[in-house]
Parts: sequence; C-alpha cells; structure tokens
Amino acid sequence: MTGRLAGLAIVLSALVAGIALYYLQVYHFYATVEARGPDDVRLTVAGGAPEPLAHEAFQAIDAYSSPIRYRACFTTGLDHATLAARYTPYPRAEPRNAPGWFGCFDAAEIGAALKDRRAHAFLGQRDITYGIDRVVAVTEDGRGFVWHQINPCGAAAFDGLTLPEGCDPQPGGS
Repeated sequence: MTGRLAGLAIVLSALVAGIALYYLQVYHFYATVEARGPDDVRLTVAGGAPEPLAHEAFQAIDAYSSPIRYRACFTTGLDHATLAARYTPYPRAEPRNAPGWFGCFDAAEIGAALKDRRAHAFLGQRDITYGIDRVVAVTEDGRGFVWHQINPCGAAAFDGLTLPEGCDPQPGGS
C-alpha cells in the first residue's frame, strides 16, 4: 500500500509540474504590447536608419523572459514593389512560432509565403538587442508580421565562437 501511495504522489507531482510548465511557457510570460502609434512598425531604409511604416490593425505580444519572443501583426497599404525599392531586404528570415492563442501570427503560413515569394521580409531594426534583429514580413495582400530573430553575430556570440567580420563586440563580453 505504501508503494502505491508513493507512486501516486510521484505521478501527481509530475502532472502538476507538467501543467505548470505548459502554462508558464504558453501564457504566463507573455504580455500584450499596447499600440503606441507610427513607431510600432519600423523598416530600415536601404543604406540608412529605421523609419516608421504606415500601418493599421497593430497587435503584438512580448515576453520579458527572452528577447526572441516578440510577435506582431498589422496591415499596410504599401505593395511589394514600393517596399522593395525603399527598404533593406532580410534574406535569412525564419518566422518563429507564436503561442496558439495569438491567432494572427502563423509561422508556418508566413514561412510558406516567404518561400513562395508571396511575402517579402525586410530588416525592421538591426540589433534591437545585441545579436537580435527585428524582422518584418509583408504579404501580397498587405498583411504584415514582425518577430525577433538571432542574427549571425548573435549566434556566434551566444555560442562563444569568434565573431564574424563586421560584428560589433558583444557588450560586456571579452
């Protein structure tokens, strides 16, 4: 009988821990980002600095637990030709999954649209945090998506490797 109670206690503890871990990862750390205006979506001008992008219907979430948990959705009336002529492309764009409850952001759909060239990715801002770029993708129908992505400098720095040429030194690093 004591063995059954011990086994039941272990199973119940594991179940509670699993539920808590799931809740923390999917819900707890995320917070809604309130729209502030034109600066909510910015794109980097080719050879220049980030500037606000005209947009509507902005929704975003972020988490203080990681610099790559930022996700946002918006709409814009600008077409691909206009965007491509003015802003810096982001060739290595890889959308990151968002929690299922943030319904406007579907990483698989965005990734397929990028692959099929129904969407184009642009640099929102380089090094929003050291080694992390803000990436903005816009589809043919004007839907836009934003996420944070580790850039090559960040990947090397975070893995303790020699930084590629052109990378700024890591703040506080050696």
